Amino acid sequence: MAARGGVVLSCVTQARRLGLWVLAERGLHVAIDAHGAVPAIEATVHWSTPLIPRHPDELVDPIENALALIAGCQPFETALAVWESALQKGTVSREVLARLPLGAQSRRLLGAATPFSDSGLESLLLTRLRWLGIRIIPQAWIEGHRVDFLLGERLVVQIDGGHHVGEQRAEDNAHDAALVVRGYHVIRVGYQQIVDDWPRVQDVIARAVAQGLHRR
Repeated sequence: MAARGGVVLSCVTQARRLGLWVLAERGLHVAIDAHGAVPAIEATVHWSTPLIPRHPDELVDPIENALALIAGCQPFETALAVWESALQKGTVSREVLARLPLGAQSRRLLGAATPFSDSGLESLLLTRLRWLGIRIIPQAWIEGHRVDFLLGERLVVQIDGGHHVGEQRAEDNAHDAALVVRGYHVIRVGYQQIVDDWPRVQDVIARAVAQGLHRR
């Protein structure tokens, strides 16, 4: 019934279906043309004029439409994480997005987004640390390995995902030790810390910067 009414899966629901990084998806998100009828389903409904015209038989929104809705639905930093995930995976291109009639918030997201973050956690951390006003290099290569972030010249911030166990953990520990021996300082944080305990993470990093641990 919803499909016949022109309702399509969209916003963060469609982003997650496409394998993009989504922080939170509270219930189903659907879209319908601006003058469509109210669908008889339990969902967050987005009425909008789509960037890409929707075929009447479609059940899911094109990624460009979903990203535009995410821009208005999610806080900036979480929307940015989804946009960067889409660019990193090649689900959409910056050139295509730039040619579309994007709204102001979508334009802002496009200007800020890069295709270099390996995960939404990296997108969140970088966005949340820009206020420090120091150089932050994502995916920096040091001592033959890639680190998630290099702040200044000497402060390394690593994000531990679910795969940092067993052999991977041992390799990470060995690399941390090599970095310390060569004068770097390493801070490791995990998913729960970034998502649920960010003030404490931010405080630790800010204190490290205040002590000059990011300087050579």
